[in-house]
Amino acid sequence: MALIGLVALASCDDFNRMIKSTDNDMKYEVAMDYYERGDYNHALQLFDLLQASFRNTPRGEIITYRTALCYYYQKDYEIAGYYFNRFTQAYAFSKDAEKAAFMSAYCSYLISPEAGLDQTNTQTAISQLKSFIERYPQSDSLYRAQQLMTNLNEKLEEKDYNICLLFYRMENYSAAITSFENLLKKYPNTKHREEILLNMATTYYDYAENSIPEKQRERYESCIEQCNTLSYLYPESSYSRDIQSVAAKARKKLENIQ
Repeated sequence: MALIGLVALASCDDFNRMIKSTDNDMKYEVAMDYYERGDYNHALQLFDLLQASFRNTPRGEIITYRTALCYYYQKDYEIAGYYFNRFTQAYAFSKDAEKAAFMSAYCSYLISPEAGLDQTNTQTAISQLKSFIERYPQSDSLYRAQQLMTNLNEKLEEKDYNICLLFYRMENYSAAITSFENLLKKYPNTKHREEILLNMATTYYDYAENSIPEKQRERYESCIEQCNTLSYLYPESSYSRDIQSVAAKARKKLENIQ
């Protein structure tokens, strides 16, 4: 191994000669040495050359798994995820298949963007984590996978909630109300439930204010209904004063409607 270490620490010219060498066994040993030393860039260059030669062999299994780890340690999570997934397909019965399946999903988790952006990668990560949980229900990583799924679902919930607020700010009251209702159905345990009920009440009030006379009574009544629901479900709500104010304004408007 000392000789291998010297090879791995050799000059650029020596490395270039190693790249061109036809001695795949020596390339493999040098690549392993680079990997163990944390020189993932040089290790990857050699792993890439060795993929085809050792495919579907014990060494090929190690090369594919460590290739994924090299990209992961270099924080190139998209490519790392690709290689972890490739490993699970090529070496489904490997002792590392479970770890690779989790890492593939985890890499998708790491590239999931903030809530305001497109959530395609988030959906992919959720799908992969769900598949992992179903396939490995006894895994030591089960709890972590469940927590990651929770985090991702909260991100999707946040995006949906922001869309609701956007409809309201755009004064598209009908779309805002429908979106708030759908959000509560989709996420019945949302942490935003109190805010949503307050926002729905406010939206109904503003909707009534901007409606034709024939529609106002119905919408003021819906406003009061949302206020009552919030007060009933959250008697100690921090929004109590706000909701009472909205309800009082809606009742006063109803008094003036024939």
